Amino acid sequence: MSEAFVQFQDVWLAYNETLLAQNQFAVEAIDLEVQRGEFIAIVGPSGCGKSTFMKLTTGLKKPTRGQIRVGGQLVDGPLKISGMAFQAPSLLPWRSTLDNVLLPLEIVEPHRSQFRQRKDEYVERARHLLATVGLKGYEDQYPWQLSGGMQQRASICRALIHEPQMLLLDEPFGALDAFTREELWCTLRDLWSEQRFNVILVTHDLRESVFLADTVYVMSKSPGRFVVRREIDLPRPRDLEVTYTPAFTDIVHELRGHIGAMRHGGAIPN
Repeated sequence: MSEAFVQFQDVWLAYNETLLAQNQFAVEAIDLEVQRGEFIAIVGPSGCGKSTFMKLTTGLKKPTRGQIRVGGQLVDGPLKISGMAFQAPSLLPWRSTLDNVLLPLEIVEPHRSQFRQRKDEYVERARHLLATVGLKGYEDQYPWQLSGGMQQRASICRALIHEPQMLLLDEPFGALDAFTREELWCTLRDLWSEQRFNVILVTHDLRESVFLADTVYVMSKSPGRFVVRREIDLPRPRDLEVTYTPAFTDIVHELRGHIGAMRHGGAIPN
């Protein structure tokens, strides 16, 4: 295998000096290697440290112990090569869909200093992304004129507009109905298949993790550490029909068993 794109080397995080003195960590002993272009998902019980892991990966939090490298570079501050989307789309209500998608290019260097000069190019890029996720014709609509699923599509476009090498998704579809959620699984699948950026998906939805990811990691209860690594050996491309197959269901039940054992204080099943 080539050098990993994301590397965690014995990473621990205590949120402040008081907790560190009490030996209380949010996450502990995380070792991880993610290959370039790999799609991983992280699942686990509430409060296990999944979102903390995301903050560490993007440089929003610095580890108390250990090292994190992304793209071969030590992470010592917020990364410019990543994009993020969350459960709440957080679109600015006074900006159109197109202008919301363009926002990162207006505020993040090196795009900010080039924005006026390259605006036509950036607008074309945004329009292409919106068309790719089914929002062609909605560029001039405002967030309040869009459904929840459409807002989340726009949010993902905003996260990808600066062509990041890594996309981090924190429960991005959790607030949506089941039908819309599955539509967006397919949207994300297609975007990733076309561009092959790295994806780190945090989710409570085991079906979502198995459908989308190459590898699923299960985190323990706090302090969070990875206790299970499950490669998803279902062939790609995956259509929604695969979610009704015994092979898919068996993997979901296996992961549910791991999480259930932790919730009840039992041993992780082999």
